[in-house]
Amino acid sequence: MDGIVIINKEKGCTSHDVVHKIKKIVGEKVGHTGTLDPNATGVLPILVGKGTELSQFLINHDKKYIATLKLGIKTDTADSEGKIIDEKNVDELNLTESNLNNVFESMLGKQKQVPPMYSAIKINGKKLYEYARRGQHVDIPEREIEIYSLNLIGIDTVEHIIEFEIYCSKGTYIRTVCEKIAEKLNTVGYMKELKRTMVGNFTLKEAITINDLSENIANENYLNEKILTIEKFFENRPKVNLENKKLKMFLNGVLIESEYFDGVVKVYDSLNRFIGIGICENNKLKRKIILNN
Repeated sequence: MDGIVIINKEKGCTSHDVVHKIKKIVGEKVGHTGTLDPNATGVLPILVGKGTELSQFLINHDKKYIATLKLGIKTDTADSEGKIIDEKNVDELNLTESNLNNVFESMLGKQKQVPPMYSAIKINGKKLYEYARRGQHVDIPEREIEIYSLNLIGIDTVEHIIEFEIYCSKGTYIRTVCEKIAEKLNTVGYMKELKRTMVGNFTLKEAITINDLSENIANENYLNEKILTIEKFFENRPKVNLENKKLKMFLNGVLIESEYFDGVVKVYDSLNRFIGIGICENNKLKRKIILNN
């Protein structure tokens, strides 16, 4: 099994937990393209077998989330798992659709964001949450992110909860976005719930649960439908057929003269069987990901 399976991650498990469980199911090498908080749910692309080599092509994907923001309370982790460190009144007059849309509009575009202290970003070889748990201060460098859209879904003026959809660039921390929204509403807040609905072109529509995969692991038709193969992943890239001599050179890592534009190409043998992908650079074709080799 080589390719990508889109998992709908359940609440309460880490991305590492998902990788471990799927590895036991498929008996192959397994990896992921980026973590999703344990208490978040939704789209988690999982790479299986030779598909793990696709990670280099999946690092800059934009993402969509549905987030729930609880106003009036601030936690040390900026989510529901943390300790309450501050409380502040919420002016319900600010919780109007018009005002919230104005706040959302003010947050669109490219900007600098400081990631939360409780995150897996490494500073001097240690993850930020390790410093946080020890009560140690560390300067966190800003990173550039972009928020493409923020759309209001619902307002609970009694519980002081806002639900919204956000479409943003890689590296955007929704916990920090939630705190920023609360700040603009002259209060504090934390991210109560989070569901990731899209990573690049992967959406919840094609996602399956770990149980779905486990129950259908022997169902070839199901796997063919749910596993995005390497060939399918690159379906829009050029195709090249190599006769036996050139194919052998290609598989041995020898650069081959190529007339294709720079970038990824799909490589097939003389019988039109998919071999893998190569990279064209300066009119030379070199091997990149090879199946069954």
